[in-house]
Amino acid sequence: MACIGKLGTSLPAIALAVALGAAAEAAPPFQLEFLGQEIFPTGYQFAGTVVGGLSGIDHDPASNSYLAISDDRSPAARFYSLTINLADGALGSGDVTFTSVTTLTQPGGTPYVANSIDPEAIRRLPGGGIAWSSEGEVSSARIINPAVFIASTTGEQTASLTVPAPFLPQPNSIPTTSGVRNNLAFESLTLSADKTKMYVATENALVQDGLFATVLNGTPNRIIEYDVATGTPGRQFVYVSEPVALLPNPITGFATNGLVEMLAVDDTQFLMLERSFSAGAAGTPGNTGNTVRLFLASLAGASDVSNLSSLLDGSYVPMSKELVIDFTSLGIPIDNVEGMTFGETLADGTRTLIFVSDNNFNATQFTQFLAFAVKPTATPVPVPAALPLFTGGVVAMAWFARRRRR
Repeated sequence: MACIGKLGTSLPAIALAVALGAAAEAAPPFQLEFLGQEIFPTGYQFAGTVVGGLSGIDHDPASNSYLAISDDRSPAARFYSLTINLADGALGSGDVTFTSVTTLTQPGGTPYVANSIDPEAIRRLPGGGIAWSSEGEVSSARIINPAVFIASTTGEQTASLTVPAPFLPQPNSIPTTSGVRNNLAFESLTLSADKTKMYVATENALVQDGLFATVLNGTPNRIIEYDVATGTPGRQFVYVSEPVALLPNPITGFATNGLVEMLAVDDTQFLMLERSFSAGAAGTPGNTGNTVRLFLASLAGASDVSNLSSLLDGSYVPMSKELVIDFTSLGIPIDNVEGMTFGETLADGTRTLIFVSDNNFNATQFTQFLAFAVKPTATPVPVPAALPLFTGGVVAMAWFARRRRR
């Protein structure tokens, strides 16, 4: 049965796991060091456009420049080119510079029909061009399928990838009985480390797969694996997002959590960005209602669910996951962070990780760029993989006691 990943493991819990002959959870192989932020207020303008809705970002190492896609609906759908100056090892005011804006268009360069697309994620493709996802819409006003497009660097669509049938909302009723849910579709897109595969994920469960996220339950997100060379969809995997982090106020207020971006680390491991929002949530001064958490997840041992019409019977193994960082620990207001990419490599060889927020064009929100250095973690203390059940508890406690005295 699919289960929610743990957010942490205490010393007694580890001891118990050893006593039962189970392997303790490993710590992520790296940690993040905060390098700073830059904020743009809602209403900030560039090249005749209002900068906002930045829900995806990607880095080009060759030019050390970035693309950030806006989720403004067509015909205003667009992406920005920008630079981020980390030469001094920090991110601060004046370090993010927008350099150009490009309109996304249909084949032939004609504008998309109004409200026909909802851009969410963007990645550069090997050999030129970009891939971007559209969330579509499932409402009483219209039903528009989620989509994955290939486009030139000028923004003109050159191809549309096949989306497997289980993801397509069925126009038999509202709400639909299968397919993606409204505003909970293709938020995430990444390329594998070798650039041969592309992964696209839903923000929450398909209707036929289970519940959307609430304060009581997480939600299973389906991930499609595409072949970059052919654009053909193949395997599918499941990543289970956490429950909503905070109670809304009032309790009947809007609240959500979901997978909003993924980023390949190697052939099997991915950084998974979850963003929870609870309207009116109480918290520390400056609380925005957003709880943003980054996990490291792995495909190792995960089931291919492409042949499952539904996930309700739990006959699959989801991706494993470990918490890397809860952005609450930064002690600063965090907005609706939805975009993530590896950034430039610093002078000392340290890799960076860049995040951006989607301000929803809301006057009470802001566009937020965050930068981190990716640092290796200290070598973990080895934990015996298994001990005899009868004596395991005593031996485990003694082993931990010895380690503490050293």
